[in-house]
Amino acid sequence: MPQIIALGGHSMTTNEEDVSLSRYLLAQVPAGRPRICFLSQGSGEDAFYIANFYRHFLEFNALPSDLSLFRPHTADVATFLLDQDIIYVGGGNTKSMLALWREWDVDKVLLQGWQQGTLLSGVSAGAICWFDQGLTDSIPGSLTALQCLGFLAGSCSPHYDGEAERRPSYHRQISDGKMAGGYGIDDNAALHFVGCEPPRVVAARAGAAAYRVEPTPSGISESKLNASILLSLENGGGHKTL
Repeated sequence: MPQIIALGGHSMTTNEEDVSLSRYLLAQVPAGRPRICFLSQGSGEDAFYIANFYRHFLEFNALPSDLSLFRPHTADVATFLLDQDIIYVGGGNTKSMLALWREWDVDKVLLQGWQQGTLLSGVSAGAICWFDQGLTDSIPGSLTALQCLGFLAGSCSPHYDGEAERRPSYHRQISDGKMAGGYGIDDNAALHFVGCEPPRVVAARAGAAAYRVEPTPSGISESKLNASILLSLENGGGHKTL
């Protein structure tokens, strides 16, 4: 079943919120040691970011790897990506990332993998890239609409509660007709899409949420979606719905 998990904000730290979201991500595939591949093109394949990815996911007994498009380790990018259980896309410059993917046909391989059951995921740029459109800071000076991959219908904005300009800019872009309606995702929250079903919202802290945002004749309608709060291991794990 096709799955995408779009994270509004997630850092690879030992903080309870980050650990909870990482555990949730890994739990969505049946593999005992999930193969998870990092696509870091949004950050220009930042070495520290990549090293942090390995350190973080090795703590969960996963099998991390990464794909470089500047220093490729394989000529067969498709086979390498399709052999993964999970693809995790990092943050950064979405516009540049997508341009590089399209040059290497990574976008086509990701679509094939998604259709075949590879779990696609990512944070910030790695969250919005799956939608028709995303609200991006790729171009200096303002937040703008960007055409993305279109695996998921509508639009998306990450960091909905983490950056002061996100919510008003997203509202403005939608009400002006520059973006379709879609989702705002707080930091420490995620949207989990399975097949054609409405997304499940998971959050790793109280107050983190996701919102459905739609244009109306009088402006904007924003609805907070019900979220399952991920519980820490100290509280026995699992989740509760609020």
